[in-house]
Amino acid sequence: MQILELVIFAALAAVVLFQLYTVLGRRVGRQPEDAQEAQRPRAQEIEPRRPDEGLDGTQLTGLAALRARDPQFDATHFLDGAKAAYEMVVRAFAEGDRGTLKNLTQSSVYQAFESALTQRESEGRTEKVEFLQPPRADIEGADIAGAVARIRVRFLAEFRSRSKGPEGEAVDDRRTAEVWTFERPVDSRDPNWSLARVDAAQA
Repeated sequence: MQILELVIFAALAAVVLFQLYTVLGRRVGRQPEDAQEAQRPRAQEIEPRRPDEGLDGTQLTGLAALRARDPQFDATHFLDGAKAAYEMVVRAFAEGDRGTLKNLTQSSVYQAFESALTQRESEGRTEKVEFLQPPRADIEGADIAGAVARIRVRFLAEFRSRSKGPEGEAVDDRRTAEVWTFERPVDSRDPNWSLARVDAAQA
């Protein structure tokens, strides 16, 4: 009988100890580490920063936005290319080189050049230009619209135009000021920019 009672008491003790363990093994109430966890932002609460945003979350504009989307962009290198493109387009238009114009311009600009060339040819006129000095180029502004980057460049140039027509030959020294807008898909692997717009400017 005593042995049976000992077995029963041992079983009851085991049950009580198990219950104590399950209760004491749990954290009851707020622990010090809970406050630290509450202060940490949860992963799902952290919003990824957009490519055109600064560290403070404000939206970048101009060249800063362009560099954020295209870290390889270099303004000095771009201006060198823009000046070369300017001279090529001016010479190509004077000489009626449609192939060069088509490669460097967008369709709307090319169509305007094509219309002017067709009219000049119908009048029996030809032209050649000679730059008196390298053109000056300055970035006037930049922006990104969707996936397209735009840069506006102000050109100042002096060149000599030699033209021939029904009335004879003429030589004209010109000084021009224009703002050319170049565009390029910002995510494209092609690094080349194309001429999208030409506007007159103050000299």
